[in-house]
Parts: sequence; C-alpha cells; structure tokens
Amino acid sequence: MSAEALRQRALVEALLAPRSDSALPPGLAEQGERARAGLSAYRSNAGAVAERALAAVFPTLAALLGDADFAHLAREHWRAVPPERGDLGQWGAALPDWLDAHAGLAAWPYLADCARLDLALHRCEQADDAALDAASLARLGSEDPSMLVLQLLPGSALLRSSWPIAAIHAAHRPDAAAAAFDDARAAIAARQGQAVLVARSGWRGAVHLIDAADAAFVAALLDGVPLADALDRAGTTFDFAGWFARALRNAWLQGVRRRGD
Repeated sequence: MSAEALRQRALVEALLAPRSDSALPPGLAEQGERARAGLSAYRSNAGAVAERALAAVFPTLAALLGDADFAHLAREHWRAVPPERGDLGQWGAALPDWLDAHAGLAAWPYLADCARLDLALHRCEQADDAALDAASLARLGSEDPSMLVLQLLPGSALLRSSWPIAAIHAAHRPDAAAAAFDDARAAIAARQGQAVLVARSGWRGAVHLIDAADAAFVAALLDGVPLADALDRAGTTFDFAGWFARALRNAWLQGVRRRGD
C-alpha cells in the first residue's frame, strides 16, 4: 500500500475514532493544534451530514427519538457503520439491524421495525416508474392460474412486525391527528402486530395495512410464484376478489404475465 493510501486510511480512522482519542494520523501530527482543530471540524461536519442523510430516509425514527437523541444516534451509527461510497443517499441500509442489536435501545424494541418501514418507503420512492398493463388482466379470466404470475409494481414491499408499525408511522406523520398518537400508544401497549404493504402512490410511497391472509398472498406474489400457488399460500380465509379490487383501487399492480415470459 502506498504512503498516500496509508495516510488516507489513518485519516479516516482518526475521523471515526472517539473524540477523546487525541492521536493524529501521520502527516498531520506535526501540525499540532491546527491539525487537531481541523480534525474536530471534519468530525462535526461529518456528524451533521450523517444526521441529515439518515433523517431524510428515516423520518418516523427521527420523530420518535426527537432531534437531540436522533442526532446522537446518527453520529454513533456513522462511527459504527461509516459510508462506503460518496452518495450518502445510499447509506443507512444497515441501520435497522444495528438498532436491533443496540443494547441501549432494548427498551424500545419497535424502533428497528419502524426503521425498516421507513427504509422500505424510501426504496419504493426510488424504484423505476411503471404503469399497469391493463390488457394483461384479461388473462385472469381465460388462462390457467397455475401458468400465470401476478406482478406488483416495482418498489412494492411487505413488512410483518410484532409491533404496530402502521399505527406508529401514521402517528408520526407531520399531518397526524392527536388521536393517531393515542391509537399508536395503545397498540404498542397491547403489542399489536401489524403487516403492511408498501407501494407507490403517485411518486410517494404509501403504507397499506393488510391482514394475515393478504400478507401471505402478497409474500407469495413478491416471491414470483404462480397465482394458483399464491392462492394456496393465502389460505381459505383469503378473499381474492376483495384484494384484487383494493389492488386496482390503490394501483398496486403492474400486470399479469405468463410463467416463463
């Protein structure tokens, strides 16, 4: 490794080190306090950038924690899992699992799943644009469902949680009514699990609360299994006609393709 590469690695390690670590990397040590002040400025700026980047992706988590605690968490996560590329919009995917493993957050076990929902919404909004192929729906009435695959729009995602993630998300939206917070608090106290489908609504991601049978069906569709098998997975309580009408109303569908196409 070249001397310059070694110097850059040492600089990154110094930036990621705890603030109490006074060691300066090679090439800066001889600059003394001036270098130390510059390093402190870099750390502060990186922390602020990390906070803004995560807040853009995880607004529900930011609202749950409050400004000060979220800022502290963003800086801690930046040190623990630093960005690996220049585009900070692509950083943060590791945050939900990191929250799950964070001993200091054990009293709030729903935070990780709330972060997963935020991340799913962010990814949904970044997905490729697509429109319903309405003509392909005619296959449902004329072809063998074991040979058909029902496709959801790009960016669609299913999340199943032991916590009321849809209620928590709704309560922490900027336009949420006061009653929504009370509903979320009661659902958390009751440990009410919820399943949601994340799908595009225009260019924004939207959260749709679904029941267990719908969740099983959606999971099968996202796995790309044939329609007949997806119906079997959903079980006898699943109402396909009701689900299909809701899917059309909320623009979840991309179309129906034949297996192998």
